[in-house]
Amino acid sequence: MSFVSPGIRQQVISQAQECCEYCQTQQCLIGMPLVIDHIIPRALGGSSDRANLAASCYRCNLFKGAKTQGIDPQTGKLVTLFHPRKQVWAEHFAWIEEGTQIKGLTAVGRATVSALKVNNDYAIGSRQIWVAENWHPPDI
Repeated sequence: MSFVSPGIRQQVISQAQECCEYCQTQQCLIGMPLVIDHIIPRALGGSSDRANLAASCYRCNLFKGAKTQGIDPQTGKLVTLFHPRKQVWAEHFAWIEEGTQIKGLTAVGRATVSALKVNNDYAIGSRQIWVAENWHPPDI
């Protein structure tokens, strides 16, 4: 069993500016702490080294599970999911619909949006409230 120390956990969350590294939701808006995602899941041999850890909201972490790949809905091809340590969020994603939805700009982005269900009805509903209050979207 792999353990992430409280110090490493705090480093990961601080580096992510207290936002989910997949959907960019701010920790203060979700009403619960961010969790630590193993980018390459432990079930697939991923380590608990800092380079394999990302801050994630509970929902993105739940939908990602042990996935490292997803289907790009535009091409139907299997591609790797977004890797927060090796890729830049703004190169793969953009905010649309006044900040209530995330659009995948690349095959990686589209597959990640689909696999992690980042535009589910609950997320969009929450973002609509946050946008109305000028709390969202975060500056990327």
